Amino acid sequence: MTFQPSLPPQPLSPLDGRYRGAVTGLADFLSEAGLNRARVEVEVEWLIALTDRSLFETSPLSDADKERLRALYRDFGQAEIDWLAEKEAVTRHDVKAIEYLVRDRLSTLGLDAIAELTHFACTSEDINSVSYALTVKRAVESVWLPALDSVIAKLRELAVEHADAAMLSRTHGQPATPSTMGKEIAVFAWRLERVRGQIAASDYLAKFSGATGTWSAHLSADPDADWPTIAREYVEGLGLGFNVLTTQIESHDWQVELYDRVRHAGGILHNLATDIWTYISLGYFAQIPVAGATGSSTMPHKINPIRFENAEANLELSAALLGSLSQTLVTSRLQRDLTDSTTQRNIGVAFGHSLLALDNLRRGLNEISLSRDVLLADLDVNWEVLAEAIQTVIRAEVVAGRSSITDPYALLKELTRGHRVGGAELAEFVQGLEIGDAAKQRLLALTPATYTGIAERLAR
Repeated sequence: MTFQPSLPPQPLSPLDGRYRGAVTGLADFLSEAGLNRARVEVEVEWLIALTDRSLFETSPLSDADKERLRALYRDFGQAEIDWLAEKEAVTRHDVKAIEYLVRDRLSTLGLDAIAELTHFACTSEDINSVSYALTVKRAVESVWLPALDSVIAKLRELAVEHADAAMLSRTHGQPATPSTMGKEIAVFAWRLERVRGQIAASDYLAKFSGATGTWSAHLSADPDADWPTIAREYVEGLGLGFNVLTTQIESHDWQVELYDRVRHAGGILHNLATDIWTYISLGYFAQIPVAGATGSSTMPHKINPIRFENAEANLELSAALLGSLSQTLVTSRLQRDLTDSTTQRNIGVAFGHSLLALDNLRRGLNEISLSRDVLLADLDVNWEVLAEAIQTVIRAEVVAGRSSITDPYALLKELTRGHRVGGAELAEFVQGLEIGDAAKQRLLALTPATYTGIAERLAR
């Protein structure tokens, strides 16, 4: 018997279902409707740019008419979304449907006289390149970067709060020279701030040069106009960079650069998630119980580090999509092919998983509490980490002529490698060393908890 599903319409992507609340801000820009609103904006502003210059014997529009025109995209809503869906079902061309929408609204506004300037001398990719640059720029600056900033701010707060919290480091998973929790967290804040600066400084480029990037149609209509300058002023007036030398498409290199940087930030965030997860598993951080939450369906005691695990998964999905975007968009056959069209429709999905991960991390970092007693207990059973300090001091004493010990490293290796050595044993060992009294007293005063160098200062 074949099972026939009978569910009402359901979102296929969890970003539009389970996690919609966490990523809804992106939909204003990177959804189909967000893209179409930007396309209307591009068409309207091109009309205004042409008439402002009195091209083809037109007169500049009045301020009132400009405002009525701009209302086409400022008030863009469900009526326009439905209208475009119906029109595209006929045209089978999304940008052509936008042109028809603008023409229709011009007629309604009594501006039929300039209707033929709608989409004037444009190829679809002129409209698309400007629209994608606008929507991605706005999504990054208005939604994604603020979410990243909130994670960085929390990391900075934790770094200062735990600047003096001595902890055992682990290199290759093994006990190593102590640090402080604050310094370890500060490393992530420092890394993220650097990449954040690169992302914030990104170029968002657009082209506006016609069917094959030559302004051929423009010059046919008015050979005396300085079309490259007109196009540059128009694009830069929208707050974008202008790409003067292109094929039919803007070459998408700025997108490749941006997505690679966002993916880089995601890699750092993934590293953060796995490290915090590990600290939780070691007992360094306790998770703050959330009232009513269940950690395990069978083990009532558990509080799973779900925020960090979810962040990992979403960062991996985002990285895969961003990598695919970068790989696909960097090339196009001859003047263009349509691989970029479908690819770019998934920009929002890539940023959506990244934004969801940032939300998970922000929540997770607010739901952990440092267990300083666990950190100190861990240090107290790993006195052998002071072997580095002892052999380094011996070397300095040999150079200064206050010791004749040969091969200090081997001496400490024999004492500590593979052995648990306590404070008393190390003190006895140091007392018997042939080194100056000042050096000996410095070593005797050391404990694993005080052997943290300038970690506290670095964290602050």
